[in-house]
Amino acid sequence: MARAATTTDAYNAIAEPQRRRILQLLRDEELPVGEMAEVLGIKQPATSKHLRVLREVGLVQVRRVGKQRLYRLDARGLEPIHEWTGGFERFWDESFGRLNEYVKGRVKEESNKGGTDHE
Repeated sequence: MARAATTTDAYNAIAEPQRRRILQLLRDEELPVGEMAEVLGIKQPATSKHLRVLREVGLVQVRRVGKQRLYRLDARGLEPIHEWTGGFERFWDESFGRLNEYVKGRVKEESNKGGTDHE
């Protein structure tokens, strides 16, 4: 019996750590599969399989330059993920805001103590 595909969308595709690493590698430049495999420390066929999944869900594009294939990130495919995680932005903003206030208070306490203890 054939196994059901678990990589039919960007969410499932990026659930795999090596695929996330590939996307990070492609964030700034186009790369051939061999170079990615070397950086990732995995064999080229495994890297090619990951790239196929990323291509199928629209996260990676490929172009031929002579005999070489160069892969590049297509960040448009990350838009649904960005929109979903953006819903948690308020939570993080509030959390960091509270942390910032706490740190400011601690710094103020320490500076007030510092003036009397070092004489």
